[in-house]
Amino acid sequence: MSLIRLMRSHLQPYRRQVAAVVVLITFQTILSLYLPNLTADIINNGVSKGDIPYIWRIGGVMLGVTVIQGIIAIIAVYWASRTSMGVGRDLRRSIFARVLHLSSREMNTFGTPSLITRNTNDVQQIQLFLQMALTVIVGAPIMMIGGIIMALREDVSLSLLLVVVVPLMAALILAMLYVAVPLFQRMQVKIDRINQVLREQITGVRVIRAFVRSDSEEHRFATANADLTATALRVNRIFVLAMPALMGVMNLSSVAVLWFGGHLVDSGSMPIGNLTAFLAYILQILLSVLMAVMMVILVPRAEASAERIEEVIRLQSSIADPAHATAPAHRKGIVEFRDVTFGYPRGEQPVLRELSFTLQPGETTAIIGGTGAGKTTLLQLLPRFFDASSGAVLIDGVDVRERTLESLWADIGLVPQQAYLFSGTVATNLRFATGKATDEELWSALDVAQAREFVASMPGGLDAPIDQGGTNVSGGQRQRLAIARALLKRPLIYLFDDCFSALDATTDARLRAAMLDRTRGNTVVIVAQRVSTILQADRIIVLDGGRIVGLGTHQELLASCSAYQEIVESQLGDAAA
Repeated sequence: MSLIRLMRSHLQPYRRQVAAVVVLITFQTILSLYLPNLTADIINNGVSKGDIPYIWRIGGVMLGVTVIQGIIAIIAVYWASRTSMGVGRDLRRSIFARVLHLSSREMNTFGTPSLITRNTNDVQQIQLFLQMALTVIVGAPIMMIGGIIMALREDVSLSLLLVVVVPLMAALILAMLYVAVPLFQRMQVKIDRINQVLREQITGVRVIRAFVRSDSEEHRFATANADLTATALRVNRIFVLAMPALMGVMNLSSVAVLWFGGHLVDSGSMPIGNLTAFLAYILQILLSVLMAVMMVILVPRAEASAERIEEVIRLQSSIADPAHATAPAHRKGIVEFRDVTFGYPRGEQPVLRELSFTLQPGETTAIIGGTGAGKTTLLQLLPRFFDASSGAVLIDGVDVRERTLESLWADIGLVPQQAYLFSGTVATNLRFATGKATDEELWSALDVAQAREFVASMPGGLDAPIDQGGTNVSGGQRQRLAIARALLKRPLIYLFDDCFSALDATTDARLRAAMLDRTRGNTVVIVAQRVSTILQADRIIVLDGGRIVGLGTHQELLASCSAYQEIVESQLGDAAA
């Protein structure tokens, strides 16, 4: 079972706490089994004989035992809670660490909503299970076995009732398990669906309003919500039917004990105090079975959650460090594509086909082409977000697959197509590139990115708050902050993935002019849609259908590449062409 494997691996650091809880719960259970014996003693030797001092004395012992039980229970629950919360924290850390190392391929397999659910709701199910297991399931078998032994001590013939009652309750529990486990597994999938729909609607609320799709989106959420509700109701109906059945068995057992025990008391074969104690032991045995039922409610869902958590933790990323890494002899930033072909998993056609070219330090290379030509995909092969299907991508003569990911990423500064900012301040977002940057270095990077003016006007300047995703600044401001962050890193290779699209022509020109000094001697790659952004590039690569159809300067391509001529004509007109 996934749950057992998960507990075995993550409970190792908490062995002492678990052992302490087990000892405390065992001692508490033994005291619980001792109390009915004291009750029988009071009835047989105190009440029946009218010995008031004896009743007070034994009653005081019972009160002391109860107080000790309460103290032990508090300590046991405290350590059980600390252990379950600690395991939950470790599981979240393990999932988060694994997700950080997953490639884009694995991330797409799970999906963001599912990963969020696994790191929150699924971990909570494991925490709840562990909390109940340490406080309930540890005591239940001790209570059952001890209760059976004590019941046999009181009367063997009456104990034969257990031969009928316990198997009957066990059969009811197994029936619940058989039906409930698949339903709990479905519930977790439906929670994923709810999260997915809700996340899409929150993220795309402007699009929904712009296209007047609120009613259809409400219907989509209502459908997913109703689906989850229906499954949850089916689960609850099972337990609604099962619990009265179990309580009925328990109450009928009490009636049977009083019926047959009454005859034994009437015949003088059994003292009334012993019958009272026997009834208490029977109830303790059946209560231990009911406690097991409580765990039955949690086990199926915890098992389903454990399977989902294990899927993430045990998954090995397709993009990983090599067994024997190779470091380049000289770090200069020379990039080479050797006959590179790439296709996405389950894709019908390769996105990139037989690409071969070299990028030199000190040069700016632009990549242009139509939508779906493979421009962004080409850039993603450099930091190994994906690996080439065939061919090789080399940096300073070493295949990127032969380098450690950290050393590779250290040489690359990437500004993605969708600029993303984290919740915090302007300074914390910029220092994401390097935590040791001074305020002067931050302002210098902002100067180059043409962002000083709007940052200085924000309340707090560098300490101005930034919302998650940068939603409290405009698209152009987000792009400039992302560019400043990359510049602050000072890598060997700069990758700008269409990150000038939200800038006006004047700001775009000033930014590119300021970048010339900052990136002098570095390898710079710019993916762009606008021809005006790349006119001064040392080299332009024109992609069409995943192939290179043009390679040269702006003037060379105007004379030799029809695809480039069409792009220029569509943007700058016939005069420019």
